[in-house]
Amino acid sequence: MEAHQHSPDSSSEECTVLEAPPGKNACPQHSGKVADHYCSACECALCEDCVGDHVEHPKVPLSQALEQHRSSLQESLGTIQSRLPQISDALSFIKEILQQLTNQRASIEEDIQSSFEDLHKQLDVRKSVLLMELEVTYGLKQKVLQAQVDSLVRGEGDIMASSTQTEEALAGEACVASHQVERELQENLQELAGLGLPCQPEENDQLDLIMETDGLRKSIHNLGTIVTTSAVASQSEAMGAGLEQCIVGHPSSVTIVTRDKSGGACKSGNAILSAEVFTPDGSIVDGEIVDHKNGTYEFVYIVPKEGNFSLALRLYDQHIKGSPFKLTVSGAFEAEVEVSPSTTTATNSAAYATPSTGSSEGAKRRGKSPGQKKKGSKRASSALGTPRRKTQNPIEDDLIFRIGTKGRNKGEFTNLQGVAASSTGRILIADSNNQCVQIFANEGEFKSRFGVRGRSPGQLQRPTGVAVHPSGDIIIADYDNKWVSIFSCEGKFKAKLGSGRLMGPKGVTIDLNGNVIVVDNKACTVFIFQLTGKLITKFGSRGNGDKQFAGPHFAAVNKNNEIIVTDFHNHSVKVFTPEGELVLKFGSNGEGNGQFNAPTGVAVDNNGNIIVADWGNSRIQVFDGSGSFLSYINTSADPLYGPQGLALTSDGHVVVADSGNHCFKVYRYLQ
Repeated sequence: MEAHQHSPDSSSEECTVLEAPPGKNACPQHSGKVADHYCSACECALCEDCVGDHVEHPKVPLSQALEQHRSSLQESLGTIQSRLPQISDALSFIKEILQQLTNQRASIEEDIQSSFEDLHKQLDVRKSVLLMELEVTYGLKQKVLQAQVDSLVRGEGDIMASSTQTEEALAGEACVASHQVERELQENLQELAGLGLPCQPEENDQLDLIMETDGLRKSIHNLGTIVTTSAVASQSEAMGAGLEQCIVGHPSSVTIVTRDKSGGACKSGNAILSAEVFTPDGSIVDGEIVDHKNGTYEFVYIVPKEGNFSLALRLYDQHIKGSPFKLTVSGAFEAEVEVSPSTTTATNSAAYATPSTGSSEGAKRRGKSPGQKKKGSKRASSALGTPRRKTQNPIEDDLIFRIGTKGRNKGEFTNLQGVAASSTGRILIADSNNQCVQIFANEGEFKSRFGVRGRSPGQLQRPTGVAVHPSGDIIIADYDNKWVSIFSCEGKFKAKLGSGRLMGPKGVTIDLNGNVIVVDNKACTVFIFQLTGKLITKFGSRGNGDKQFAGPHFAAVNKNNEIIVTDFHNHSVKVFTPEGELVLKFGSNGEGNGQFNAPTGVAVDNNGNIIVADWGNSRIQVFDGSGSFLSYINTSADPLYGPQGLALTSDGHVVVADSGNHCFKVYRYLQ
């Protein structure tokens, strides 16, 4: 028995096996035995009795195997825990989408209710009008016929009374006494015989109702559509030559194919798609997205200078496959047209040595003009063909000041678009990619800003146009939300209009009657609404005809309440009556006086002159009310780069959104 009495710190194997606490590393096969090895092949613990069954299997000490398993488990734990931030972000994002979906449902429900309430009101009004017309028409006809009846009744009564009196006289004895009475009766009978009575109907009994309800019933049956798509960004893709390379000043095209979560091609349109071509310092090109209504879309854009760019294609604010894409923009027709080096050098030197108005200075900034290689230009006076001016100090232009750099803080911008000026001395900027409107004094002092990103009423997703109503309300065109929002002058949301009608509102302005004019860039249509949201009229369609548009941008109103619209891809400016009849059209594609390379912002001065931002030529041109070219605003010292919205301030200066330079500029303007 003494042989089994060991000290507590004994380390003999026999004691370890016998004295091990029950359950700890216990062999699952042999009761009371402790496992001290591990079979890697069978993935099980082994005691000394088990080892014989695993002679040819690789074995390691159990402690080593347990440590390796613990290490592997720890690594797996770290791997899975590292996914938590990604899952958390995805959860937040999807919850946000779900909330936006819920908000959108509530908004659409409100729109449906209000639309049908409005239709009920319109039907009630029409019902009242028809009943009133019925009463008036009946009253007029009834009055004529009743007067005729009354006249005939009186005539009939007079004849019957005279006949009775005469018959009574004739029944009596003829005598001198009755002779006088008979003479009076004779005169009365003769008078009645000659009495003109209206015996022919002077009216008819026609009262019919033409109620063409079949067409209305069909329209009601098809009234309204809930629009959606199953497209997701992670599966959607882009293709086309415009993804890799394009030519300066020439349209490039990219096709986007939307797909659902399983990769299946979507067959319907109306997806919310955005596209931007930008340099490392920010967005410069908007372009136009065409919805083919079959799940595919085409993005057409023009880049005004050479270099390396990026193209971001987003579906529901998320990059599609491969986005952003890298673009290489090269000079126009480099392979096809030979240009004499001496000529090119002379042209470029002249462009640097002799500043001229408009976009020629912009050409200096960009290096080579888009037109030089295409045309083999030999004009030494200007790289863009603008009028030659006397040599001057470059800082002596019309610029008063500029405000802004790229960023998200106060006084900083990312892809600013629309501009408005109030009668109270304020400048309002639609800061598109920052989803807000910033407000400045005429002198450039920052005053305030407002806007929260989102797709619910009162939120901004892509504000592109801004205007100030005579009431002081601020009107904002929201391109991606497809509606126009109305805010108070303090930035508090009041209402929205155009939801369900607008496809891509770009510019907005106010006419002389206080109506809201919306330029729908995507639908190529101009809408006119009352401030209450009631549609007054609309005009325009996609095309290159006189009453058609190709990506219209902004609008202004002259003293005749005529609507002036910039037709971006048709390179022209068009003037319409409030009813949509064309009054005037001017401009063509080019770089000369009065020509445009995609006009954008527009304003009208007190004399009726029309001021136009020429986006592709990076200049501002001035025309008289009949469309004749007058002059440029001198922007040579600090050239514009893709100007967008434009307005006249209350103190008579021109303010323009210099989108490519992420700032707005104020210029002197002599009216």
